[in-house]
Amino acid sequence: MRRITSISANDDWTLDVRFATGEVRRYDVSPLLQREAFRGLEDAAMFKTARNGGYFVAWDNDADLSADTLYLEGVPLPPTTHPT
Repeated sequence: MRRITSISANDDWTLDVRFATGEVRRYDVSPLLQREAFRGLEDAAMFKTARNGGYFVAWDNDADLSADTLYLEGVPLPPTTHPT
């Protein structure tokens, strides 16, 4: 199971996610905003509440995404990218 070590919620509704392996992936959340579970993330302030749950990313509105989804559907970034 993949483990997240850090995340960064970007202004363009993407997440930069660093995994325990050192790999960094960018995941675009914007296509999910039309789904009921993610609709509240259209608010930029709510999107920025993203927090690292270790094996998932969660938001204050109870939406979440698994580390596997973020990894498998994310776009690889250079290892020098450092999400906070």
